[in-house]
Amino acid sequence: MAAVNSPVKLYRFLLRQCAKLPPEPAQFYRFQIRQSYNSHADESDPERVLQIIQRAIKDSEWIVQKYSRDSEQTPKQTTL
Repeated sequence: MAAVNSPVKLYRFLLRQCAKLPPEPAQFYRFQIRQSYNSHADESDPERVLQIIQRAIKDSEWIVQKYSRDSEQTPKQTTL
């Protein structure tokens, strides 16, 4: 993973993470990412920005893992 050290890089990273999700959750999370980005756009405290970045990366990893695990547990339908 490239260093995510700015809000724009975080935004791009999170959108790439969405590509790993099934279509419906990906659409939901893309919308949430955009909303969060817009709501924190005026954040000027560098410490707070770093805190937001770290939390967003941690959350995105959890979400991708959650959907990966769900897809592994879903039984595949076979046709006879």
